[in-house]
Amino acid sequence: MQTYDIIIVGGGPAGLTAAIYARRNGKSVLLLEKEGFGGQIAYAPRVENYPGVGAVSGAELAERMLEQAMDLDTDTDIGTVCEIVDRGAVKTVRTEEGEEFEARAVILAAGARHRRLGLPNEEELLGHGVSYCAVCDGGFYGGGTVAVAGGGDSALQEALLLSDICKKVYVIHRRDSFRGDREKQERLFSRDNVEIVTPADIVALLAPGGDLTAVRVRHVRSGQTRELAVEALFISVGQVPELGAFANVLPLTADGYAAVDGECAAPAAGIFAAGDCRGKTVRQLTTAVGDGAVAALNACRYLEST
Repeated sequence: MQTYDIIIVGGGPAGLTAAIYARRNGKSVLLLEKEGFGGQIAYAPRVENYPGVGAVSGAELAERMLEQAMDLDTDTDIGTVCEIVDRGAVKTVRTEEGEEFEARAVILAAGARHRRLGLPNEEELLGHGVSYCAVCDGGFYGGGTVAVAGGGDSALQEALLLSDICKKVYVIHRRDSFRGDREKQERLFSRDNVEIVTPADIVALLAPGGDLTAVRVRHVRSGQTRELAVEALFISVGQVPELGAFANVLPLTADGYAAVDGECAAPAAGIFAAGDCRGKTVRQLTTAVGDGAVAALNACRYLEST
């Protein structure tokens, strides 16, 4: 079995940046990704806040990052990492597919999954009117009526995209104010086919025939309910890290994020965490890339000191 200098778990911006920095420092690198390289930024229709780039689609930006890592001869593989065994100088990384890899250092850049609303039939309606990605599924509802749940940047971006192709877009948020970028708010709120429903919670998904037909919302203060006839609901209410399988090598916050500081190093020697899975207050493309660079450079220093 080949032993790499560094195995990176997660092929989003943090993981790709870590691979680029580690390879440029002459370290052998394996980059493991469970779905598609590029992470969630690959689904963003437009990225406008990445310095020096201006405006670019998330897919194009992710492709550029992957190409840069591949041009540096980064090894890649598809697999869902389910366990890391720390044997001191060597770490064993195991996947659900039954593969095992070894490395002297591991960088966890696993990102986070979409947070659910927690409604009884939410999972069953996935693909039947419930979606977590307007870029992926919005085109199926062109000319129709849809709703977006959430109040952050991602929710506003989803709503903007949908408002370009849908007859009507409801934006449902449980607070009076939105957390997302002010410029996105102004663009969205000025559109005639967008209706803001706040402060309100979604309390039921109505699908009498197996496909979503309406959402029931409840006003946070008055308790009054209202049914909105929609063909689809796009849920964008944050993310949840999936690091539970790595609690043996990585301390976690109460919310399940990696409890590492700005140096991205875990107490266990040779273990690092970077990107959206790290406990921090700001999760943006630029902070993920910054984490990837910091984690890789500190991993290289660790390897050179042992």
